[in-house]
Amino acid sequence: MAQPHRTILVVDDNPALLELLREGLSDHFTILLARDGAEGFIRMAEAPPDCAIIDIRMPGIDGLQFVRTLRGDPATMDMPLIILTAMPEEQGLLPGLLSGADRYLTKPVLPSELIPAIHDVIALTAADRTRRLRSLVEEEES
Repeated sequence: MAQPHRTILVVDDNPALLELLREGLSDHFTILLARDGAEGFIRMAEAPPDCAIIDIRMPGIDGLQFVRTLRGDPATMDMPLIILTAMPEEQGLLPGLLSGADRYLTKPVLPSELIPAIHDVIALTAADRTRRLRSLVEEEES
């Protein structure tokens, strides 16, 4: 059975990376682009995506704020979210996942690595997200 065509929002302040991801993913998904968090929220209001890929370091609304805002809104709390950042895992992984992101990937990433990650997070259920977050919090507390 064919998978439904999905829309992916990419939020990043690097125009070259936005174009690279558009080119690398457009055979598989409809791609929406936003240059920062504020524009990302506008794009989401215009056409809610099936998944969002968000950079952490952006002017204005950074990626962690963007993710926390989505997770705090009942309309978007279960949206699949991937952080894609140049920030090393040792600095950003735990804050990124605790903010509510489903996956944390570091740049550079090939479309052949990103496409399966998108499908994986789209397949997650709300219960999966809750279990993962609960596990992270328990690890952090111990």
